[in-house]
Amino acid sequence: MTQTPSFATAGLDQLNARVRHDLACLNLPAANWVPSRHTAGGRHIHDVVIIGGGQCGMVAAFALLSGGIRNIRILDRSPEGHEGPWLDYARMETLRSPKTLPGPSYGMGSLTFRAWYEAQFGSEAWEALDKIPRPMWMDYLRWYRRVLELPVDNEVKVEHVRPEGDLLQLELSGRNAPDEPLLTRKLIMATGREGTGGPKIPAFVDPLPRHAWAHSSDEIDFASLADKRVVVVGVGASAVDNAAEALEHGAREVRHLIRRPAMPTINKMMGIGSFGFTHGYAGLPDEWRWRFMHYSFVTQTPPPRGSTLRVSRHPNAHFHFNAGVSATRMEGDEIVIETSRGKELRCDYLILGTGFQIDPMARTELAGYADRILLWKDRYSPPAELEHAELGNFPYVGSDFAFQEREPGTAPWLGNIHCFNYGASLSMGKVSGDIPGISEGASWLASAIAAQLYREDIETHWQTLQAYDTPELLGDEWQPEPLP
Repeated sequence: MTQTPSFATAGLDQLNARVRHDLACLNLPAANWVPSRHTAGGRHIHDVVIIGGGQCGMVAAFALLSGGIRNIRILDRSPEGHEGPWLDYARMETLRSPKTLPGPSYGMGSLTFRAWYEAQFGSEAWEALDKIPRPMWMDYLRWYRRVLELPVDNEVKVEHVRPEGDLLQLELSGRNAPDEPLLTRKLIMATGREGTGGPKIPAFVDPLPRHAWAHSSDEIDFASLADKRVVVVGVGASAVDNAAEALEHGAREVRHLIRRPAMPTINKMMGIGSFGFTHGYAGLPDEWRWRFMHYSFVTQTPPPRGSTLRVSRHPNAHFHFNAGVSATRMEGDEIVIETSRGKELRCDYLILGTGFQIDPMARTELAGYADRILLWKDRYSPPAELEHAELGNFPYVGSDFAFQEREPGTAPWLGNIHCFNYGASLSMGKVSGDIPGISEGASWLASAIAAQLYREDIETHWQTLQAYDTPELLGDEWQPEPLP
């Protein structure tokens, strides 16, 4: 159903009014119900702090606010308007996700990308739109933050999280960091694709000077690659997008080195996406969850067709299959790459499209106790044919997305740190990072945190129940009479 013309081209002012009206109709955000807390010294205690002001952090915040959990704070290390990867290391021209997905709208039609787009450009433009341009998605997320008035503190980085009794203390840095650490009851790590690890850097680059190579998530001066020979390792979406950037900035040649014998062509997970899978996956036995995710890993998601054509239309782009990297070395200013084919390749610059690894030990926020986090390899042993070292390193999170202890009783505060990022995907499915399921994931997360906060304050709620004395009947509504 298309929107009415009066709304479809009415502009953002009218859409903002529509959002405010929808929120009012739904009584959102709900009134705060969580009892306030302060330390003995008067320091404020937040109920929830969210690390990350990108799409996952914002929809998590909106879910909490909608549930009446209003004593929250969102921290993001980036300047305002640059949260997430969209203007950083994301280099695709358009999003892979279909434009029709509701994304972080949390069930509100007026908060969808479609509503935002049609309000400005009209219904005909929406029908003509194929994929969402990447910078436009960032513009939409900026609007989402503004219209919902989400409390994001930018240029604040969480350096370390440590337990402080039954609380968590956050040590901060950055231009807008407060003078003293923050205290919170619950922490949400909405830290994206690298949120429970970091870039995957293969050992074969160890002999190379750092200026000779970059990971696809690094800041890269593509203009400096004009007339240079560039090798890109891998053929996933980020590898292909970086290859395209190098070609478009005048690289003399770009060669993909690919371990696989052929290009993956089918996005298998697209074939089973449904309400049932989204809501059923997290409740499956371990063996089924492992089997689904293992199959997804080994079949690999192909790069988008548009991104691949963006590379292959250049005559100086080359795809080399069965060509893994065995070793590298420098000879003068040249990088020499030894391949699994037994042949050497020379280039001027190397880009690693090798993705991200799951490794809680790599997160400085968790330094000192990351080794106490329960991982999948601690909980489940797959059959030999399904062994996968990378999957084994995923944290085994609970239904509330919280970390669990490897050894019960050794780090109980881990249950107050909620992994709402890529690291939760083996346990919970793709509801904490990818656009299709983030509203569902945020709803589950907010519900679980609400239940925990209520249980922790149960004595206060009991006292509130008993102390409530506002009468609904004033005594003048009836007259008692004796029985006849």
